Amino acid sequence: MIYLLLFLVFIGAMLLYFKIADKYNIIDHPNERSSHSAITIRGGGIIFILAALILLVWHFNEFYLVLAGAIAIGAISFADDIYTLPNKLRLAIHGIAVSLMFLSLHVYSSYSLLGVALLYILAIGIINAYNFMDGINGITGSYSLVTFAGLQYVNIRHNSFISPEMIWVPMLACIAFLIFNFRKKARCFAGDVGSVTIAFWITFLLLKLIFITNNWLYILFLAVYGVDAVLTIIHRLMLKQNIFKAHRLHFYQLLSNEYKMPHLIVSSIYAIVQLAVIILIITNENLNPLTIVAIVILPLMLSYLIIKPYLMKLRIIQ
Repeated sequence: MIYLLLFLVFIGAMLLYFKIADKYNIIDHPNERSSHSAITIRGGGIIFILAALILLVWHFNEFYLVLAGAIAIGAISFADDIYTLPNKLRLAIHGIAVSLMFLSLHVYSSYSLLGVALLYILAIGIINAYNFMDGINGITGSYSLVTFAGLQYVNIRHNSFISPEMIWVPMLACIAFLIFNFRKKARCFAGDVGSVTIAFWITFLLLKLIFITNNWLYILFLAVYGVDAVLTIIHRLMLKQNIFKAHRLHFYQLLSNEYKMPHLIVSSIYAIVQLAVIILIITNENLNPLTIVAIVILPLMLSYLIIKPYLMKLRIIQ
């Protein structure tokens, strides 16, 4: 019953936010990175800050540090959606939020200085990559919903690593958001507040699961995004481009913009492929870890490397 009530609260909060965004002109204007052409409400992902606030009240004693981090990183991202803040300020808050996450996970007392440094690179890398992958209707919500679902399945059926509410609540927020975003013409976009806050939340859950089980294969719960993000960075470095500037070279962007595949189809493909990867990992825990990595990563890389040159030719022709 409480989850139904929370879902209705999220829907109501979204509708209220639309009125506020309309009044204060919080909208997304298409730019060189955009895969859309219409002006749309920005910052619908603020619902994930609401989810964090609800859980802060629900599980204050146990998760106040990481939830404070989620709220902080969400708040600065929402402000950046509206005002475009200096990169140094934004990155400083990101660093503080990740530090709060690491305090919650007891990282500083469990890892060497080198280990901590590598974990900072991993966490901040995931958060920023997740943000860059948010560019078409439905992709962030559907991909995140699948990832949360996989984590919850492991949590309930295999290795209990966290209170189920810490996953059910963001899942409900995802569904509420998708009602308005998983459309041919989206009612709203997540904005940085959505993609960054979700990424922070998923990073926390994955690291907590990995630390408890000592099984780094769970990082493959982000394999599809990871391959696209990492290979695109390598591609842009080869092209001698500034990897911090807006672009449209991600695989999903080329599928949408050059191949003209509908956004919702591309988003569904990413979510379904990631779901297949998650099922593979969960159902084949006895396989050699390197075998699982090869089965997952090699097909994704080959698909990227074989299909992307064709999509790039279409881009040149057009």
